[in-house]
Amino acid sequence: MVVTDRVLCGGAEGLVAAVEAAVSGGADAVQLREKDLADGELLALARRLRAVTQGRALLVVNGPLEVAVAVGADGVHLPEDAPMPPRPRRGFLVGRSVHSAEAACRPDVVGADYLVAGPVYETRSHPGAQPAGLALVEEIARAVRVPVLAIGGVTAGRVEEVVRAGASGVAVISAVLAQPAEGGAAAEALRRALDAAWSDARAARR
Repeated sequence: MVVTDRVLCGGAEGLVAAVEAAVSGGADAVQLREKDLADGELLALARRLRAVTQGRALLVVNGPLEVAVAVGADGVHLPEDAPMPPRPRRGFLVGRSVHSAEAACRPDVVGADYLVAGPVYETRSHPGAQPAGLALVEEIARAVRVPVLAIGGVTAGRVEEVVRAGASGVAVISAVLAQPAEGGAAAEALRRALDAAWSDARAARR
């Protein structure tokens, strides 16, 4: 999952191009997260990203449910303490960010389709956040039955250990968007690392 930050890409135009490159490189989910945009601006950007991701990758909106529905997004992404929204249709995804195993097991969180857990490592996206380490992924993956994506300082070189800890995948910001010209290559490297880690995990269970 690529989590957007248009500032890293020099604005909306650069972000759309970077997401296109990331999807072409193997990213199969995009979370539109632009908290400073008014609803109208977010809607316009969501429409552009829906055009890029349609039929190629999931698009979830970290924002109003109405925006997600209006653009035909695949779901919404919520912070840890947000109330669970109504699902507008069958198959509509609700994801949530969590920072502890306790939060992952709260009744209002249990209905989520996937969880994003972190920050696992130090990350420049949230420089003041204390990294929780792989133990956070291990605890949450043991406590829930939905996919857990590790976020925070994840690179291709760290994918294997987060998958061994129980992550089903990863969510990244800077690893793909910090250098927009190289975003496609970065997404490809992450895709290869994930495929290899999943293959190793399956072999270890046999």
